[in-house]
Amino acid sequence: MTDQAKAPALSATVTLTVPGMGSDHCAGIVKTSLSRLTGVAAVRTSIASHRVEVSHDPGKVDAAAMQLAVERAGYEVDAIETAESRSPAGAAASEDRYLSQAWNRLVFAAVPATLIMLIMVPHMFWAKIPGYLLIVAVLAFPVVFLRGGWATHVSAWRSLTNRTANMDVLISMGSLPPYLIGLIGFVYPMTSFIEMAATIMTFHLLGRYLETRAKGRASQAIKRLVTMGAKTASVLRDGQEVELPVAELQPGDVMVVRPGAKVPTDGEIVEGNSHLDESIATGESVPVEKGPGDAVIGATINKEGLLRVRATRVGADTFLAQVIRLVEEAQGSKVPIQEFADWLTGKFVPAVLIISLASFAMWLVLGESLRPVLDWGAGFLPWVNPDLAPLMVGVLSGVAVLVIACPCALGLATPTALMVGSGMGAERGVLIRSGEAIQTLKDIKVVVLDKTGTVTKGKPALTDVHALEGFDEAQVLRSAASVEAGSEHPLAQAIVAGARERGLDIPEVAKFRSITARGVQGEVEGSVVRVGSRRLLTEAGIPPEALEDRLVTLETEGKTAMLVAIGDRPAGLVAVADTIKEDSRAAIAAMQALGIHVVMVTGDNERTARHVAAQVGLDEVKAGVLPEGKVEAIRALQAQHGEKVAMVGDGINDAPALKQANVGIAIGAGADVAIEAADVTLVTGELTKVVEAIQLSKATFRKIVENLFWAWFYNLAAIPVAALGLLHPMIGVIAMTASSLSVIGNSLLLRRARIGVGK
Repeated sequence: MTDQAKAPALSATVTLTVPGMGSDHCAGIVKTSLSRLTGVAAVRTSIASHRVEVSHDPGKVDAAAMQLAVERAGYEVDAIETAESRSPAGAAASEDRYLSQAWNRLVFAAVPATLIMLIMVPHMFWAKIPGYLLIVAVLAFPVVFLRGGWATHVSAWRSLTNRTANMDVLISMGSLPPYLIGLIGFVYPMTSFIEMAATIMTFHLLGRYLETRAKGRASQAIKRLVTMGAKTASVLRDGQEVELPVAELQPGDVMVVRPGAKVPTDGEIVEGNSHLDESIATGESVPVEKGPGDAVIGATINKEGLLRVRATRVGADTFLAQVIRLVEEAQGSKVPIQEFADWLTGKFVPAVLIISLASFAMWLVLGESLRPVLDWGAGFLPWVNPDLAPLMVGVLSGVAVLVIACPCALGLATPTALMVGSGMGAERGVLIRSGEAIQTLKDIKVVVLDKTGTVTKGKPALTDVHALEGFDEAQVLRSAASVEAGSEHPLAQAIVAGARERGLDIPEVAKFRSITARGVQGEVEGSVVRVGSRRLLTEAGIPPEALEDRLVTLETEGKTAMLVAIGDRPAGLVAVADTIKEDSRAAIAAMQALGIHVVMVTGDNERTARHVAAQVGLDEVKAGVLPEGKVEAIRALQAQHGEKVAMVGDGINDAPALKQANVGIAIGAGADVAIEAADVTLVTGELTKVVEAIQLSKATFRKIVENLFWAWFYNLAAIPVAALGLLHPMIGVIAMTASSLSVIGNSLLLRRARIGVGK
């Protein structure tokens, strides 16, 4: 969803499902109507899910008042949910109901409209049918006024009385006057317009049905994600296995997952080994081996072994729920280019009404002077009749302007492309949170990469232990592991794991302290132990020179070495090495092939950073950078290359830099705070996904521009033709429907885009 206003801390949020909110023009009207209510602080709309999220003060406004405001704007409210009760499945059910309703209205209108066409043709070309006007008036009445058109007219009336003008206003004004004018034929001989009224309404309902159906295809990523989750879970309760709905799972429940079954919710394996198909989350078809202690994702499929899994996250906290939320946010967001289009569309309906009235008045006053236009048009347009009276031409031209100018295509231009693009990204494990990120990504000139966990796997292992005279390696490693056991940093955990693998016991640490960008220290068996950089020892008054040669050698090999001091003496060092991700070199080469300058910014030392950079083909490296220094590095690159810098990171210390960058890209396996700070999340953590995100951005934005161009071109070209009397309203309503469907169809063609490294 897209923020339409910055909301202060509020005590309540309500989500309204508005199935008729089918375009940004509609969403703007709904947003305006709700924003007028006292107590409403923020309104966020998503036409992909047909939802409106309202942040409000419950002491000043309630859900009933919001529903009334939306209905007065001309739209029905299908459901009202709180943040706790909100369900993507509920939105999918609402969309199905709306599609069924649109189909029923279309059938109700199409049957009598078809009968009208069947008797109109022989009446016009062969023989006059007795009582023809009465027959068509009776057949057209339910089409225009009852179940066929009633909802359209109610929506138009509510919209006008609410001081807004939705698209139903144009259709209502394009169908009611022709029907009512046609009734004059009972007392005064004249051309009948009743057939035109019925046809306009029927094609309008056909367009609504086809749009709803096509939009359902465009937003199928959400539906597919909703249906992928398991419905029930086998849970161990008091030693017995019981079947529960997934909604009733609680953190800590132990679930039994049999071969071929879906994992009901996010959890951790406590017993068993198997391979899991994680393609729903990562887009990768190769199953991943999992065992005790490994995390598993809800909705992934257990391929062979029997597993017992402890639930860790349920409901809205699960990975699948978060993916659905991110996709909804992207599909409901706006791209900056749309702001101007929205402004124009907001002025469009009133302008069309003025042009329609002006066309009618022009033909009424200057009809004879303009007749040469009709004579010219009749030469190649079979529906143009140069013998019609100026009044009749005025009615036809005014109605044609109304129906041809309905801005459905304009309203669908951006969101349908975003729906398809963000859905494609989700299927590939690339979650793009906002439309702004989609527009910005295509212009990125610099990509900044963190090293650990981004370029490298982020899972280092202990490689070297070196002891100075007076100490032995076991003592150095045991002391270092004891202090590092208090840290959650991957390097620290590698040292602890290495000590355990060598059979060393790890004593408890006291007075543990983490010193930013320097290292850690603590008291082990009565002695102060320091593990970290040269600066850590130097600032403690301990000379590190005895370890310098060994330190330089290890760093030259690309290893991260940490000095160890016991008491007030240097004792030795430990070294760990992180391995390069398999796809890092190919991904960086692909980015460089796109003309993107790639820079690595890391807190590691210069030598280690240079060694890694050389392995992956990077020229520019900024090493020894503190967390706040990463923000400054981003700012410097933005000043040098313009506001076109993306940052890729995975750690908590990367969050500020991700926010500072024009596009923040988080590794999905990284810290939650980094993911929350980012505009794009890469579920698998593969750098090749950065390339895919950029390619997807380019393809999606290209579709948005194409859609907006053709929608505006169509309206700008068609309105003058209609105003000059050269476009029959029936042709106009067919063309209007075709323009909307062409925009949706063009967006669906985005699925053919070639996305991936080497494509």
